Amino acid sequence: MKKQTRKKWLATFLAFSLLIGTTMGCSSKPSTTSSTSSGTGKSSTATGSGKKVRVALCYSGVLGDKSFNDSAHAGAVKAEKDFGVEVKELQSTQSSDWESNFVSMADAGYDLVIGVSSQFEDIMKKHCSQYPNVKFAILDDQVPGKNVMSYKFAQNEGSFLAGAAAAMFTTKTDVKGINSQKVIGWVGGMDVPVLHDFLVGYEQGAKYIAPDIKILHAFAGSFSDPVKGKELTNAQYDEGADVVMNVASGTGTGVLEAAKERGAFAIGVDSNQDDIYPGSILTSEVKHVDVGTYNAIKNVVKGTFKGDSVNMLDVKNGGIQLTDMSVVKKALGDKFPSDITTKIEDLTSQIKSGKIKVNHYQGFTG
Repeated sequence: MKKQTRKKWLATFLAFSLLIGTTMGCSSKPSTTSSTSSGTGKSSTATGSGKKVRVALCYSGVLGDKSFNDSAHAGAVKAEKDFGVEVKELQSTQSSDWESNFVSMADAGYDLVIGVSSQFEDIMKKHCSQYPNVKFAILDDQVPGKNVMSYKFAQNEGSFLAGAAAAMFTTKTDVKGINSQKVIGWVGGMDVPVLHDFLVGYEQGAKYIAPDIKILHAFAGSFSDPVKGKELTNAQYDEGADVVMNVASGTGTGVLEAAKERGAFAIGVDSNQDDIYPGSILTSEVKHVDVGTYNAIKNVVKGTFKGDSVNMLDVKNGGIQLTDMSVVKKALGDKFPSDITTKIEDLTSQIKSGKIKVNHYQGFTG
């Protein structure tokens, strides 16, 4: 072999060897993926152990409700931004999907699987113990288990304040849209214990202000039927109500729309819904589902996850509150009855101090 030919052959061999070594080295590295659900478009970062924290949220409804689900989503997005976790969200339009969605995420080995709503209580009681290496969290209910953290809310306390506000506002006949009848309403989604806990607080707060007030209530049987929500709300307006509280997630968008179209008033729920139809929504009971979601993820990321524990968010710690009514105040101008906000501040202080004890739905411990 000539000297020049040997040099060419050696150069080719070395180049080929380098290529093979580089390719094998790349294939041994774990791939990284970015979340395709939360919409931030940022890749997840690795933890100190070199493993990304993967979080799955299973909804009993869909996003876009401007209420409970959207609040949970906001908490997940914030956690993704702050901690670089990978987030996957599974929505559902029918209850038959809830269990299969939940089990599929546990099977996939996500570090944390969150059941977003009390609808996952029985599903989690059935399956969580089967996945000892997966951590779970439930929002709005309590599930026992060494690998489960529960996040509950004192929605009855917030609803007490909402009922009190409605009872006061329904007497302000100088406000356009308020009639002379002392009647208020309430529309819920599914007929489940947690919604009855809302209703008990709402009724107690209203009667605290006006013992003789009439309170109408109805359940739509769904969290994703705004047409039904609107229909039920209009029926209550027809019966004399001029303020109707929405406790119905996606169904509740119909409640709010009815208030706007009828020139009456509604009360929002879970998120601050005051500016959806400015001037038609007296206030909103804000249930900080976003905080519960964020804290559940944070506990996994920081290694502070504590199984078989219950975390309560209430009026005292700011997990539940009414909005300041600034949106409707701006819309009504000097017609806005400022005595309502003053009274709500006083009632809030009394709940915080324990002077006012808000009842729970029978058998529901909060």
